[in-house]
Amino acid sequence: MASSEPTSLRFARIARSLTQAARRHGVRAPAFRSPPRRAGLTRTIQPRQGGGATVAVVLRGRPWPAVVADMIEGVIVHNGLAGARADRLRAALWASVADALEQAA
Repeated sequence: MASSEPTSLRFARIARSLTQAARRHGVRAPAFRSPPRRAGLTRTIQPRQGGGATVAVVLRGRPWPAVVADMIEGVIVHNGLAGARADRLRAALWASVADALEQAA
């Protein structure tokens, strides 16, 4: 993924990677979108019918690691994880997007 790749394509690529990693680790993957509907917030998590959720994050004017951190925390919160289990999943999700982040820098 080249750093000249449009922001929306990078976001979609990272969202796909996180969704696949979440499923591999046996947790629910939320949908991702941008921007949040509520002005002034950098991340929101909206529950959906059927137990799903949508994680919305602001992309513009933010470093990619901050965007990805919000997306990852959205997966953690959506699944109600805490403690060691949250830490293990968080590390796995970061690993799943590490290559994409290096190329986006």
